[in-house]
Amino acid sequence: MFLSGEEQALTEEYLRQGYIIRPVADRESLDRIRNKFISLSIQELKVVDELDTENWLNQIHEYIHVKELNDFRMKMIDGINAEADCRKNYFHLARPFLETLVGNELAMQMRVNLSIQFPDDDSSLLPVHADTWSGDSPFEVVVWTPLVDCYRSKSMYLLPPQQNKNIERTFALLSGSSSEDLFHKISDQVQWLEVKYGEVLIFNQALPHGNRVNTEKETRWSMNCRFKGVFTPYGDKKLGEFFEPVTLRAASKTGMEYQHPDVS
Repeated sequence: MFLSGEEQALTEEYLRQGYIIRPVADRESLDRIRNKFISLSIQELKVVDELDTENWLNQIHEYIHVKELNDFRMKMIDGINAEADCRKNYFHLARPFLETLVGNELAMQMRVNLSIQFPDDDSSLLPVHADTWSGDSPFEVVVWTPLVDCYRSKSMYLLPPQQNKNIERTFALLSGSSSEDLFHKISDQVQWLEVKYGEVLIFNQALPHGNRVNTEKETRWSMNCRFKGVFTPYGDKKLGEFFEPVTLRAASKTGMEYQHPDVS
């Protein structure tokens, strides 16, 4: 392969671990996204107190009941996606890493997602799963970006590639088992990922992953969005329905428009 030494090292790390964690490529864009969430949430909750904005997102569970959390989260998602540069800013957080790991002609999910998980809340759990099990393309990656420091149970877990191969060899034997049964089978093999604010995680969504009850004293805020090569196979999430091209190159545009001249 004609990869540079840096590209080869990043590639090998991703293949070995199933993920990479790096400082975001554009800190200004990340701060802009985070500040918008702070503004949206303060406005939605109609808070007029003087706030410690550095810890506002971490402590937001003190201002909203868990029963209202999902409606609140959806309003935050709608609000951030209504921003004209939201997806462009999000793409810039991980662009150089995506271009090494995925390619430079990329399709991006049409809406950026947000997860909010309160301390001790069991209503916001994502059971162990691999996205490919439900029809996603194995050519996709997930760009996962925390808006607060995420660690231990305040973060997410991932089953490493080698351990996943062991599970896949006996996957048929798990037929009829629940996701909770599967988690207990792999709980001593999963890796909990520590991702600080200012860092971005890119992971292989074909590997089992999820979260558990957040037993820390702070709320988790994390964004996620899928990317894939424009010309790689699609699963249930189609181009034009779920994905759209964001870095289509000139030769691809002219090639897609090309028609042989009529010589009849």
